Amino acid sequence: MRFWRRFKFIFQFRQSIPFLKEYFLSRQVKLRSKMIAIGLILVYVVFPFDLLPDFFLIIGLFDDIMIASLILQQIVKRTPTSIKEEYHLL
Repeated sequence: MRFWRRFKFIFQFRQSIPFLKEYFLSRQVKLRSKMIAIGLILVYVVFPFDLLPDFFLIIGLFDDIMIASLILQQIVKRTPTSIKEEYHLL
């Protein structure tokens, strides 16, 4: 159930921006967790390894969506409960 809520969260882009802003600006989140999140994002941006090339329109975008959801899932996993509750990610 949590996976589907988090997966849906990716497509509600207007909610993810305030969540990520609060995550990175919050003093409740450990610096190590923030650095891991930044590292995951940078690795994906610098090395955009595609299992399926993007020229296969819908199927090619699927692996990008899955990687983005895995990164977001790791960020959510490291987020304090109070922030998760505010964005209904529990």
